[in-house]
Amino acid sequence: MKILLLTYLLTVLGLTLFFSQDPALEESMKRGSEIYTDFCVTCHLEKGEGVPHTFPPLANSDYLMNHREASIRGVKFGQQIEIVVNGVTYNSAMPDPGLEDEEVVDVMNYILNSWGNSTDKIVTLEEVESILN
Repeated sequence: MKILLLTYLLTVLGLTLFFSQDPALEESMKRGSEIYTDFCVTCHLEKGEGVPHTFPPLANSDYLMNHREASIRGVKFGQQIEIVVNGVTYNSAMPDPGLEDEEVVDVMNYILNSWGNSTDKIVTLEEVESILN
């Protein structure tokens, strides 16, 4: 009986730790949500669904997950390149949003951990600063 109880408690603790987010990530995502609302929601929409063949989705985005540096570069500087997201080609220009590096960190942490996206590697200021145009 004690072994069963101990196993149960360890399982609950493990699941709690697994599913709880890092407090730094939570704060970054909170700030990122506000930045997303101010700068990104017009094109990528409230739930990151985008507009088919015009503005790529951020929700469940294979591009975000597989092209991290290019995604950060696009948010940091804007982009005018053709990309393929979830099998659909997009060739719309994304203007430079004029964000500070700290804001890029926060909005990237938000979109990389929202709407079906998930990453175990938090975007850091050093990572964003290292990306040049």
